[in-house]
Amino acid sequence: MKFRDSGMPDEDYWESLFNAEAILNRFGFGVATGDVAELGCGYGTFTIPLAKRIRGVVHAIDIDAAMVERTQQRAAAEKLANVQAVQRDVSHDGFGLPDDTCEACLLFNILHGEGPKEILRAARNVVRRGGSIAVIHWRADLTTPRGPSGAIRPKPGQILAWAASVGGLAPPAGEPPVFLLPPWHYGLKLLKL
Repeated sequence: MKFRDSGMPDEDYWESLFNAEAILNRFGFGVATGDVAELGCGYGTFTIPLAKRIRGVVHAIDIDAAMVERTQQRAAAEKLANVQAVQRDVSHDGFGLPDDTCEACLLFNILHGEGPKEILRAARNVVRRGGSIAVIHWRADLTTPRGPSGAIRPKPGQILAWAASVGGLAPPAGEPPVFLLPPWHYGLKLLKL
């Protein structure tokens, strides 16, 4: 199922809306990071820079075959052997990976869909104990150049409540659970208990 308000603009414009390197840095992804599952890889905006910096495989998943193909093309052009982009409906079929195998899961601009708890549950299942779920979303407190309507944008407190109801997830101790990712996003990190 394609999520509501999930259309993609032109690739160059889309990529101008993010500082992918800064966002990946803020979540602590680096050479020590193992396998990562990514839901909604789109054009590979985060997939490609992530694959360049980690030792593991990026399991890039999208429901749109054109997005999967574009991510595969970009990975091939960069000669990245650690990107596995596949078409899959995670909301119905999960990530298609064994439970407890990934070090992290990216849920970037995706939790405005109709089943956010199911997505969080699938992410929790694929991440190993102590691994993280990295969330970013468009802020609802300001006007942004893209993103779903403000009425369906999840606020940080809502995501934390969903995570609590799913169970087995919590923000890292001693860190602020929510942080700004200027100019238009916020980030939230959850750990699998």
